[in-house]
Amino acid sequence: MNKWIQAARPKTLAASLCPVLIGGVLAFSHHAMQPLLFLFTLLTALGIQICTNLANDYFDFLKGADTKLRIGPVRITAAGLVAPATMRRVLLASFAVTALVSTPLIVQGGALMSILISLCLFLSFAYTGGPYPLAYLGLGDLFVLVFFGPGATLGTYYLQTGEFALLPALLGLPAGLISTAILTANNLRDVESDTAAHKKTLCVRFGRTFGKWEYALTLGLATILPSLWGYYLPLLAAPLTFILVRNAFRAREPRQFISVFLTTPPFLIVHTVLLLLNIL
Repeated sequence: MNKWIQAARPKTLAASLCPVLIGGVLAFSHHAMQPLLFLFTLLTALGIQICTNLANDYFDFLKGADTKLRIGPVRITAAGLVAPATMRRVLLASFAVTALVSTPLIVQGGALMSILISLCLFLSFAYTGGPYPLAYLGLGDLFVLVFFGPGATLGTYYLQTGEFALLPALLGLPAGLISTAILTANNLRDVESDTAAHKKTLCVRFGRTFGKWEYALTLGLATILPSLWGYYLPLLAAPLTFILVRNAFRAREPRQFISVFLTTPPFLIVHTVLLLLNIL
């Protein structure tokens, strides 16, 4: 069981949960909340990210991006902890379970929600799978920014209220930016192995210095943007932003980026809690 928990990458799952919480709490503040529907929304978002992580584990092994010599958290297929065929079956089962869990969302949101969830599941596969995987083309950052940010908050808000509004998308943008920073920290660590596997992340295309500035920009914007819309509590996270960015710029060797990667998801949680308190 421990190996499957590793494959799900629990330390990164805040990326899917935080924007849904933001959208749900914002709907609650507008006197619209269906608790059971919200629970299924959380489970669907969690399932989509777990599917993405399992697909990443499987396809990065097949494409040679992950090997037994990789630096960072263990990837169970590359480490030989599970056979590729087993991972493939578990991956397909995860997609099926996530699709099943999303049924109440489709019933509530109709054809539009059906299309959105289908697109999310397809992209979770296409992130590292298929002939044109997003991560290998340098499009992973855009995928994460949209779907783990405004897409998730706006979709959650729509399910609860039946309305589209600008504010949920704006308040979801910081979560998407921080999740992009998580991905950037991961890519900063893996520049050498990604280069060897022809995985052309932005850090591979433009170098580690570019990646460090991307990391700084995403965290900095996430800290500042809510204040532009009248939500000032996230500014309290500014000292943490400075520490994380400083550590990223001080890192030189791949192993030094491990701590940068591991400390960024907790920052997302802190930032989200401050924003939720501000909304309430």
